[in-house]
Amino acid sequence: MLGSFPPARKRWSMDFFYPNFFNDMWRIYGLCFFDDKDYFVDVERKAFRKELLEDFLTEKGVALYDTASAVIRTTGTAADKDLEVVTPTDLDALLRQMPECQAVVVTGQKAADVFTSHFQIVQPRVGAYTEFLFNGHPLRFYRMPSSSRAYPMKIERKAAFYLRMFQEIGLL
Repeated sequence: MLGSFPPARKRWSMDFFYPNFFNDMWRIYGLCFFDDKDYFVDVERKAFRKELLEDFLTEKGVALYDTASAVIRTTGTAADKDLEVVTPTDLDALLRQMPECQAVVVTGQKAADVFTSHFQIVQPRVGAYTEFLFNGHPLRFYRMPSSSRAYPMKIERKAAFYLRMFQEIGLL
């Protein structure tokens, strides 16, 4: 699963991917896998349960990374539209490290743009996938809705897209 780039550190509730407490990624996972949007949430601390997330993701075989290792925030926000990619992630090297990878999932427009531009593949509509070959190995490329609350879609609808994708790739 590839995102674009984390928000400014002042917005982090943990030192892990999707750290902003107001980002819904871990609530989406909670809905999809446990029918409980607060499954990974420490409500009292207004944070996510990092250790629980790490154990769960490891058990499921979900890898997380960003499509860029250096960006410029043109306006100081975390919005994808305000990110200028300075150093894209070496996506080929990343995928070579995971020879059993079956699908790549991006979680926003910037990540989708970086990935499809690099691999010269057609970008699917939100919630859909396209197939491509990497080193002769077929992979699915999913374009999922952003988990940002700025993305205009209710969390339950976002979770429905993710649920279908998780079912299609065999995680559910």
